[in-house]
Amino acid sequence: MIKNLKAYAVGLLLLLVLITLVMVNNQILDETRLDLTENQVYSLSQGSVEILEQLEEPVHLYYFFSDSASEGMTGLRNYANRVESLLKEYVSASEGKLILHKIDPEPFSEAEDRASRFGLTAASIGPAGEAVYFGLGARNTLDDEAQIPFFDPQQEELLEYQLTKLIYQLSDPEPVQVTLLTDVAINGGQNPMTGQRQPAWTAFEQLQQLYNLTVIGADAKSIPEQTDVLVVLHPQGFSDSLMFSIDQYALAGGRVLAFVDPHHESDPMAAMGGANPSEFGPLLQSWGVSLSDEVVLDGTAGLEIRTATGSQRHLGYLGLGEAEISDEDVITQSLELVNGASFGALTQLEQAQSQWEPLLLSTDNASLLAASEYATTRDVVKLGRAFSPDSEVKTLAARISGKAHSAFDKAPEGMDVDRPLDETDSLNVILVADSDLLNDRFWVSKSQFFGQSIVTPFANNGDLLVNAVENLGGSDALISIRSRGTYSRPFTVVEELTARAEQTFRQQEQRLQQQLQETEQKLAQLQGQQSETGALVLNPEQQQTLDEFTEQRIEIRQQLREVRHKLDKDIEQLGSWLKFINIALAPLCLVLILAGVARLTRRNAKEVLS
Repeated sequence: MIKNLKAYAVGLLLLLVLITLVMVNNQILDETRLDLTENQVYSLSQGSVEILEQLEEPVHLYYFFSDSASEGMTGLRNYANRVESLLKEYVSASEGKLILHKIDPEPFSEAEDRASRFGLTAASIGPAGEAVYFGLGARNTLDDEAQIPFFDPQQEELLEYQLTKLIYQLSDPEPVQVTLLTDVAINGGQNPMTGQRQPAWTAFEQLQQLYNLTVIGADAKSIPEQTDVLVVLHPQGFSDSLMFSIDQYALAGGRVLAFVDPHHESDPMAAMGGANPSEFGPLLQSWGVSLSDEVVLDGTAGLEIRTATGSQRHLGYLGLGEAEISDEDVITQSLELVNGASFGALTQLEQAQSQWEPLLLSTDNASLLAASEYATTRDVVKLGRAFSPDSEVKTLAARISGKAHSAFDKAPEGMDVDRPLDETDSLNVILVADSDLLNDRFWVSKSQFFGQSIVTPFANNGDLLVNAVENLGGSDALISIRSRGTYSRPFTVVEELTARAEQTFRQQEQRLQQQLQETEQKLAQLQGQQSETGALVLNPEQQQTLDEFTEQRIEIRQQLREVRHKLDKDIEQLGSWLKFINIALAPLCLVLILAGVARLTRRNAKEVLS
């Protein structure tokens, strides 16, 4: 009886302790967060916090997720939880400026109509093709709206950037005005060599999605007045008036991002032979910079490419890793890989008064080759023979700022300018000595995902472009949060073992498939021995052989099924065991430790009482 009362008392005491802890957690520790993940994926970066602090008016977030329609889609639901957790973190950090609404848009409901009004579309997912909404709509007090149509799990690294950018757009409704000056077919068009229509470059589509973009060509006479950032891609054939307009724009405090190149090889006509250089020299010189008319070859950063004879290292196609990318500048410090082709070398002139900050570099295993010779050398092996490293690191991109003077003594004839600017103390230019790096083939692959075209970057070329434009456009906070860590933690050991097991399976499968094919060919030969009436005519020996081949075919097919079944079973068992170790073992150890501590505590208490 006494033992029962003690048990009831202990149970009641534990219940009171639990209630007290819950109340303390809700009332006192509600704002306290502890993120123990490797990349702090549940915490907001400083850039996001800064943008939330600048938020002056409330913003409503409408998070649409088809909870009921996504039953059984474990991966998608896990990612949905990840998105919701991060949204709640934004709300918590916003001090009441963000209001989150979670909505399950069931079919033919008012919630589904609301999702449609935000421009969200349902993806057909699952074996039955269920319509699943997984997006975000947002609205500020001025009824400006922004949306993320669908949270693509493959773009998880950009999740915080996407959310913060959406909030930033609504907090600062004035978009950045970007002018793209180029004659390169970056908007797509017909290939003059093949006659086929080429899609628009992803870099161009990025600029269209993120900014108010105006595209002008070499036939323009001047820069649009409302330009916040001028992007120049492979300048060629600019008139004096256009060059003068760029010159005066830069001297007046305009921000310029220029991609110049000793040989722009993404132009289909460039394959006809000869170098295809940018023509921007006078302006570069006035800014204190020169661009080589030679191409940088790099024996270390050269990329492996496929040729007719196999894989070869192309010394003119460079993959710049973290060692070659500056970690001191905000636009490059988060980049891991930038690919490009036929880079030129930038050099600061001796008499330059401007400030010089390298952003991209070659390795010290590099040399220069005349662009004309590079352009006509098709054989990668011959290109390697022309390589003679000089142990000098080349600058492939740089930020130019500070003092600069005009490239013109006076305004070109026909231009009516009262007082042209002669110099400036606040030049703001970023130069990249390659224009090919914006071509899709150097940084993205495209695929279909639930009926939508998904772009998957394999290099940070697009990030370099967007970071530079955002930096020049005045938003450093967004740059600091690009490409953060991923939440998912794949079981890499299982994946490696699976790959190895599948390789073994493929070998067995290939052997059995070959046996099966040979058997079926022999069967077909025997069955083809028909009489004039079309009836199958076989002697007893042939009939026995036919029966043996038939049995053999059945046996081989059965072996194939058994090999496949055994492989799936082994992988499943291995995965289950490793997941148990990773997921359950740690809590189990913690329980055992706590049980040991409790036992030790009770023993010490008894010793004290005795």
